[in-house]
Parts: sequence; C-alpha cells; structure tokens
Amino acid sequence: MIEILKFSASWVLPPGIFFLMFLFLAYCCRKRHQTRMAVAITFVTLLFYAASTSYVGGALIGSLEDKYEPPENLPNADIIVVLGGGATSDTKDVVGTGTLCSIPANRLLTAVRLQKKLGIPILVSGGQIHEDSGKEADIARRILKELGVSEDMILLENKSLNTTQNAEFTFNLMKSRGYHEPLIVTSAFHMERAMENFKKLGVEAIPYPCDYMVNKNQVFHYNKLAPSSQALEFTAIYLQENLRTFVTKYIE
Repeated sequence: MIEILKFSASWVLPPGIFFLMFLFLAYCCRKRHQTRMAVAITFVTLLFYAASTSYVGGALIGSLEDKYEPPENLPNADIIVVLGGGATSDTKDVVGTGTLCSIPANRLLTAVRLQKKLGIPILVSGGQIHEDSGKEADIARRILKELGVSEDMILLENKSLNTTQNAEFTFNLMKSRGYHEPLIVTSAFHMERAMENFKKLGVEAIPYPCDYMVNKNQVFHYNKLAPSSQALEFTAIYLQENLRTFVTKYIE
C-alpha cells in the first residue's frame, strides 16, 4: 500500500504533474486538429518522462559509476587527493561556520578512513566557486582536524574552480612537495573525468571512487517508473559528465 501511495504521489507533485499537464495540452491540440503539434508535445513529454524515472536515470548514472572500481587491497600511494564538490559559507557547523555539501562530505569521509589505514597526508582541492559559496579546502581542513587528522597530514589547494584546475593546481602542489603517487578520491560518477584530467598532466593516479548513488545490481520494480526530480538529476549528471569528459579529452 505504501508503494502504491508513493507511486500515485509522484504524479501530483513535480515533475509528474507537469507531464500530465503537457499530455493534456497535447490532447487539446489533437482535438483542434493540430496533429503535428500534439505529436511533438507528446514526444518531448515522453522523452522527459523517461529521463525522470529511476529506471533510466539510475541505469545512466550507474554506467558512470562502473567505470572504475576501488582497489581490492590498500594501494601503494604517497598522498590522498580529495576533489571538492561544493560548500556553503555562512551555515552553522558543529564547530565554526561553513559546511561542505553532501557530495564532497562523502568524499572527505572516505579520505579520512583511508588516511587512518595508510598513514599518508590528505590533500584537499577546492576553492570558492561563487561569491556566496564556501572555500571548500579551508572548510575541509577544519573538519579534518575535528576528526583527528593532524595538521602536518593536511595539505590545501584552495584556488581551483573546476576539475581541470583541481588536477593542475594539485599537480603543482604535489610536485613542489615531492609527491608522485596520488590516490584520487572523488564520487564514482565523477571519477572518469577526474582521471582524464590527471592523465593529461602525466600523473599516474590511483582511482578510489566513493559516494555511490545507485546499487551495482539493480532490481526492477514498478516504482522505478515513477517520475522524480532525483532521477532527472541523475540523467542530467550523466549528460554533464559525458559532455565535460569529451571536452577534456578532445578540446581542452
């Protein structure tokens, strides 16, 4: 019963309610003998509906997350590089002000766990993207210290604004400190693009994907056909990552 209620609710809330409205608009066009318009509206509506289902969105982002696997054994790296993903500047944290968004927070948590096992430094890469966003690396340093990582085990790169700069500025900092074998920690969906940027610099990085969005083995159930904003976001991330990876490989 709960599953039925959830499925029904998805059609009275965005984005589901908009698909019903557009299908009704297509019906009205058809009644007025505007057949081509009706067909066009129906096609676009069904396309966006498909992109908004967990069945499609989950499969797409899952294909990104399958590009790399975490090493089965502890890797032979000399530094852990954590890539940023967004922060707020004026929200209250447990200690201090400014918090990491959920994606970089998951990355940082994985990095801390790895640092405890490997005993090597953590380099956090991420600057202040917008005027009202937080400087990620600085916020991450505060959190790392709270979690018990000593000051001498933390390096910061707080100028980069995108993945390309993450790699470039991190490479320069690593080179100046004598590090050569980085363990790259970032979201699984983001790992392919991150690795491409480090490869262009001639860095033999070790990938450690984390922050998974979907299961490896997905089981179909009818609620995966319900439209949701999260599934649409998964589809958007898939398209964005493929576009930016293409630009990294062939244009930049």
